[in-house]
Amino acid sequence: MKKLFMFLFCLLAGCTGVPQGLSVVGDFSLERYLGTWYEIARLDNRFEKELEPVSATYSLAPDGSVKVVNRGYDAKKKEWKNIEGRASFLDDRQTDRGALKVSFFGPFYASYNVIALDREQYSWAMVCGRDKSYFWILSKSPEMDPVLLRELVAKAASLGFDTAKIRYVRARP
Repeated sequence: MKKLFMFLFCLLAGCTGVPQGLSVVGDFSLERYLGTWYEIARLDNRFEKELEPVSATYSLAPDGSVKVVNRGYDAKKKEWKNIEGRASFLDDRQTDRGALKVSFFGPFYASYNVIALDREQYSWAMVCGRDKSYFWILSKSPEMDPVLLRELVAKAASLGFDTAKIRYVRARP
């Protein structure tokens, strides 16, 4: 529970935006993005530090926003943790860009920037927050081809992410 409060604190202190020098994907389809995504690799952060594996399920909410359910296994406590939030496009006039904002607590939002994406199948994505300390490689499958993963990590390094600090997430607890 402490980690969830830390996550909420991070959201309160955060803001939205795209890291300098990066851009979000265009021609983005929210409908194709919906579903469950699994963390394959991430830059560790306080709110996920002991959680592994981690998934996020995105579904359309009745009000048009996106319901977000993050789920992770706390290995120390040997229990699953869930947190529910809402996401929407950063700019309602640009719903074809991978720039979203997510909130797990009231009116406070954090950036969710899709900076690279498998255009054909929507099977993998690279996502970052408002700065380069928040970074994830996600897959619609709990495991990813090692060659593809190496390519994505190399791409992340070329974009300025500290890939030496990447944590590779186990697919099962």
